[in-house]
Amino acid sequence: METNQKSEKKIQINLPESLSKAEVVLREGTAVKELEPKAPVKTSLSGVIGVPFEYLKKRVETGQFIQQRSHLIVNREDIKLTLIINEDDDYLRGSVIGRLEFNSRFLDFGINTGKIWTPAELGLFFKMNRAFFPDKSANMKLVSDLMNFTATVNNRIDRSVKESGDRTDNFEQVVNSNLPASFTLNIPIFKGMNAETLEVETFAKVNGREVSFILLSPAVNQTLEDIRDKVIDEQLKEIIAVAPDIVIVEQ
Repeated sequence: METNQKSEKKIQINLPESLSKAEVVLREGTAVKELEPKAPVKTSLSGVIGVPFEYLKKRVETGQFIQQRSHLIVNREDIKLTLIINEDDDYLRGSVIGRLEFNSRFLDFGINTGKIWTPAELGLFFKMNRAFFPDKSANMKLVSDLMNFTATVNNRIDRSVKESGDRTDNFEQVVNSNLPASFTLNIPIFKGMNAETLEVETFAKVNGREVSFILLSPAVNQTLEDIRDKVIDEQLKEIIAVAPDIVIVEQ
C-alpha cells in the first residue's frame, strides 16, 4: 500500500514593528505574465509660434526635463522655434516646434506669388471674400468692374538707329481699363494674429487680346519683415523668463 505524502514548505514572514497583523495570499499555478517593457514615449509637438513657451510654462517645474540639457533653435527666416529637451538621452529626447504660419484665406488671394487671375475669376473671388474689404461699397464696385471688364491695349514701337548702325526696337504695351490701380484689404496675414490693413495693386498682363491680372503689395513684404523679428523677440523674452537656463541658438 502506497501513501501519497505532500511535501510541506515553511514560509517565514517578518512584519515591521509598527504592524501587528497582515493578510497573506498564496497563489498556485502559472504566474500572471508581465507586460513587456517599452521605451518611453518621446515628446513630439508642433503648432503655432507660442507652443514652445506654453510647453515650458507648464512643464519646467515638473522634472520632465532638465533645462541645462535642453536647447532652443531660432530660425528667423522661417519664423520657427524648435525646442529640444533631454538632448543627450536617446530615449527621452523630444521636440516642441512652434512656427508662424500664413493665414490660409490670405494665401488664397495669391498676393506677391505671381498667381494669374482672369477678370471674371477675380471678380467672383472678391465677391465671395467681401468680409476682408473694409469698404463694402468699394468691394461691390470692384466686383462689378471686373465682371464687366473692358480694356484698351495700346501698342507702341520705338525704333532707334545708333551711329554705329545698331538698331534697337522697344515694344511697349499700355493697358487702359476701368479698374482702380489699387484697393484695400483688412485681413490677417498670419494665423492667430490681428488683421492688417494692406494696399494691394493690380497689374495687367497682356497675351494677344486677352488681359489678366496679378496682385502685388509692397505693404505685405514690409509687414512681413516688421512682424518677423517682433514675434520672435517677444517669444524669446517670455521663454527666458520661465526657463532662463535653456541654451538659445540662432540659425
